[in-house]
This record gives sequence, C-alpha cells and structure tokens, in this order.
Amino acid sequence: MWDCVIIGAGAAGLSAGLTLGRARRTTLAVDSGRPSNMVARTIGGLLGHDGRPPLEYYALARAELAAYPSVELADGEITAADRQPDGTYAVSLADGRREQTRTVLLAAGMDYRYPPVPGLAERWGGDVFHCPFCHGWEVRDRPTAVLAAGAVGLHGALNLRAYTDDITLLTNGAELSGAQRDQLAAGGVKWNERPLAGVEGAGPRLRAVTFADGTELAVSAMLVKAFLRQRSTLARDLGATVSISDENLGVEAITVDPMFRTGVPGLFAAGDAATSIPPSMAAAVASGYLAGASAAVQLAAGY
Repeated sequence: MWDCVIIGAGAAGLSAGLTLGRARRTTLAVDSGRPSNMVARTIGGLLGHDGRPPLEYYALARAELAAYPSVELADGEITAADRQPDGTYAVSLADGRREQTRTVLLAAGMDYRYPPVPGLAERWGGDVFHCPFCHGWEVRDRPTAVLAAGAVGLHGALNLRAYTDDITLLTNGAELSGAQRDQLAAGGVKWNERPLAGVEGAGPRLRAVTFADGTELAVSAMLVKAFLRQRSTLARDLGATVSISDENLGVEAITVDPMFRTGVPGLFAAGDAATSIPPSMAAAVASGYLAGASAAVQLAAGY
C-alpha cells in the first residue's frame, strides 16, 4: 500500500514526488516518457534552469529524487484507476501490474492540438511555439507570424510587440472585424486573412508560410494557438471535474482548489492537466510542490 501514486513524472509529478519524499511518504511515480515539451530546444523562464534542454532537466530531477528511499520511479502507463470502498485506490498498469495507494496525484500533462497546417509539426517547439513567455526571448527581433483567429489572435499579436516590431497575424481564412483591424493597425501589426497551404524551411527551421494562392510570407518564427486536452480519461473516471473554462484559451483542465485538491477524497492534480491558463514549466513545478504538500498533510491527518 503506497501513500501516493503519481500519474506522470514530468515537471509537476517530479516536484510532487520530491515533496512527498522529503515528507517520508511512500510514493510511486509512473511515467510514460512523453513529456509535452520533449521537442522544445530549451526551457524558458524556469528560475535556475533557464535555457536548459528539457530532457537534461528531467534527468537532473530524477537524480535528485533517487536520494529519497521512499520514492520509486517507474516507466510505464497507468491504464485504469478505481476508488475502493475503503477510500483507497487501485491503479492498473499496461504491463499488468496493479498497485494499491491511499492517494492519487494526477500529473500526466496535456496533448497539444494545433492546426493541421503542413510543415508545422516538424518545427513545433522551436521556431513554432505556443507560449511567448517560454519561447519569445529566443526568437526576439525576428519577423514573426501569429497563427490564430478571433480575440486570441488579436491579443497574441499585440503581446508580441515586446519581442519584435515585425508581426503579422494570420487568420487562415477567418475574417477579422473592422474593430480588430483598427486595433492591429494602431499597434503596428500587419494581418493576412488568406488560407494557409503550409510552412516552409530547412529542417526544423522556419523560413516562410505559404498561402493557398501560392504566395509566400517570409517569417522565421510563429506563435500558434494550440488547444490543450486531457491525455486520458482517468480524471473523469475517478470523479474529478474536467472543463474548458475559457473557450478562447481552449484548455481542458481538471478543476482543483488552491491546494490542488479535486474535490474527490484522496485525489489531487497538478501541472498542465490542472491549469486553466496557458501552462509553463515554472507553474508546473510550483503546482507539483503544492499538490504534494497537500497530499502529505492529508495523509498525516489520517483521512
């Protein structure tokens, strides 16, 4: 019987594991090895690790957890979880292993779903990115496109003015309102409403976007609106509330309170999966710490 099983060992899961390990709570963290930022060249904005490659960060974090004998890291995937009549949980792994635990902490991250524009996936995490605070500094002063429609596109384009003065909003066929055009013009932002055919470049580098009419726009960076969705049904299966609080942001998050409790006894959630705002490594580490501490407090209280 574990004190806590953590589903996912990315930034949030590892942070929670460290907190629980230091609280001398027996903890099993199970990870499928698919961190959402694996394709990113570097981490941006995480104090003490700014500019570090994500996989290097995870290796360092795992080494830190190895110092705590009550914490075990396992590679694998949890396929099912059930709350038992006595309030504990049973979790099943894809390899047939079954574990019992007093608490569960969901930290499996999110799936990033971006527009199906040819060539975009090959450049995702580098010249093509979803968060200006995570990647904007690395592409500063470049000719930059923003691929998004509506209010999200407008705000994203205007926000990028801190990074570059050469910005073009691409709506991919959606039409801007007169008021939106006026706002963009006042902010010195260009726009193009034509449908896209793809993005071009050498290898992972971005050189230009191509339009359906065959013309091109030279850009070397692109901010893209991505929708974030839960990677599995586990949160819902266990009775947690999952909702999209803002249609513009499009983040399908597990609902938690300030201490990352889901409202289901013994069930916690942290990281990208439990934030209704665009996620970051720094936020994931912080939420993992709070969720781990919250679980430790509950375990100490004996309920």
